[in-house]
Amino acid sequence: MKNTDKTTNTLCIFLTRRNRAGLFVRCSSLFLIAFILLVSSCKETPQEEPYTPTPYQIEIPFGFPNKLNIPEDNPMTVEGVELGRYLFYDGRFSGRTDPDSLMTCATCHRQERSFEAGIDSPMFPGGHPHGITGIPTPHVMLPMINLVWNFNGYGWSGFLYPDNPDVNMRNIEDFVRLAVLAKHEIDGDTARTAALFQSIPGYPELFKKAFGSDKVTFKNIERAIAQFVRTLISANSKFDKYMRGEVQLTQSELNGYVLFTTEEGADCFHCHGGFGNPLFTTNLFYNNGKDTVFTDPLDHYSVTHDPMDIGAYKATTLRNIEVTGPYMHDGRFKTLEEVIEFYSHHVKWSPSISPLMHHVITGGIQLTPSEKQDLLNFIKTLRDDDFMTNPDFARPEKFPDQQ
Repeated sequence: MKNTDKTTNTLCIFLTRRNRAGLFVRCSSLFLIAFILLVSSCKETPQEEPYTPTPYQIEIPFGFPNKLNIPEDNPMTVEGVELGRYLFYDGRFSGRTDPDSLMTCATCHRQERSFEAGIDSPMFPGGHPHGITGIPTPHVMLPMINLVWNFNGYGWSGFLYPDNPDVNMRNIEDFVRLAVLAKHEIDGDTARTAALFQSIPGYPELFKKAFGSDKVTFKNIERAIAQFVRTLISANSKFDKYMRGEVQLTQSELNGYVLFTTEEGADCFHCHGGFGNPLFTTNLFYNNGKDTVFTDPLDHYSVTHDPMDIGAYKATTLRNIEVTGPYMHDGRFKTLEEVIEFYSHHVKWSPSISPLMHHVITGGIQLTPSEKQDLLNFIKTLRDDDFMTNPDFARPEKFPDQQ
């Protein structure tokens, strides 16, 4: 090696003495080329342009409120909704792959029953769901419908509400996580669920399109499913068409509407809206006179600790109520006829009964048989078959790894 270096040095001195000027020019040129190549190689590799999700615009139906419950950290996007729909229906949502343990949101929330289990559920006889463990849910289900307008708490007790001091118990996103963790639902593990979807071909790309990263996190799983759920809007029942001037109600249905919206009639509207309230719920909580003794630890009192909320529960929407039995928080009534009979003749007084139960002193509103039928006929006009067959809300034909 030393001999080689010595020979090289001798050659350089010889050439320099013979043609110092020419060699200097050539060396300078070579140095300049090398410098340019070096600078070029040091430049940063061009970064891939970040994918910008497409905003999803909710079209507010005729007569519906303009204010929507969409958290600032989870804006609606086309890509997020698409991903959420896949996750809502994918049986691997539990984080398991065993055929006997596949469970997801759609296991209980059936589109044909307005995203409730329904009293005719093939998995849950009588319409009261249970989890993978076999443990039944504390209450029967509430319909998953028009939740984008709900600002007053989720669940029969309202334990999830927007201004909850517990930041993990505020909105639909949090309901997704609780459904995975609950023993009476999926009884899963959020990290395991995220890891499983990370490993499924097609899902990381969808997460990147929706949230800018192909790393699957359960936080983004929550966000995607919540976005999809907020698109579940029902606004095309016979009554909606009547309000838009497209169809007429029968005389019996009109009579039922008058009963529904008047205190001297059936007096339903205070809790269920309908007169200027197209949601057909106030999304508030009432003790409606079902009992005189209260033993359920998960009523609205469990949230507010206000004695006047003992025995109070969410006033469910009456949209699609025809197909969402059983009724009340404990599913005690199987048919709408039983519900109407209760409000007519069997309301019970208690110290915490809602002051809106104006007819409790007579045991109910005392409807006649023909009035009961008229009221029932009106309630049935709130059925929206388009909602329950909308392909945008249905199970995807293929999942990302099947494309």
